[in-house]
Amino acid sequence: MARTHLVWDWNGTLLDDLSLVVSSTNVAFAAVGGRAVEADEHRSRFRRPVAEFYAEVLERAVDEEEFGRLDRIFHDAYRLGLTSMTLAADASAALKEWPGSQSLLSMWFHSELVPAIESYGLAGVFTRVDGLRAELGGHLKAAHLAEHLAGLGLTGDQVVLIGDSLDDAAAADSVGGAIVLYTGGFTDPSRLRASGRPVADTLVEAVAIARTL
Repeated sequence: MARTHLVWDWNGTLLDDLSLVVSSTNVAFAAVGGRAVEADEHRSRFRRPVAEFYAEVLERAVDEEEFGRLDRIFHDAYRLGLTSMTLAADASAALKEWPGSQSLLSMWFHSELVPAIESYGLAGVFTRVDGLRAELGGHLKAAHLAEHLAGLGLTGDQVVLIGDSLDDAAAADSVGGAIVLYTGGFTDPSRLRASGRPVADTLVEAVAIARTL
């Protein structure tokens, strides 16, 4: 039986914000004497928990206290550039291609995510929108997705997640959901394809694949 509900990722998927994420990461690294990373390196090395990614690039341990500081610096820089970010080129078209219900799950702060969705003209598109309600981000997505589906009253076998990271794939696996990975986000396409999951180069293609799962 075809899956009837589509869960969208926000950052790096519907929102084309890779450049801002990279620049904000570099602001955080600079604050602790770290080196800058380019977009290609970020895409090849980024992972969750984000503290592990930071530790790898900084080449030293990053404890919880320091990660909290880095996370705050990152988000302060990210907010400054957020107003200039646009949706992915085919995001609007892709949202119209799915015949069932759709929701949005993001690791961006919920209190800021909801007005952002409205500002992009997406109010009313999603049956549920969930962002991060904790003060500190950077964790795995699996528990967040489980809570999202519980709020929707859905089980994993009813949903497909479209995301841009291997953590999105792991989250989908954890609830028995299907996944389509999008190459236009935070993860190098070769890493996505090596995972063996369905991969799409555009969001319209991602929805077309999702309709077959």
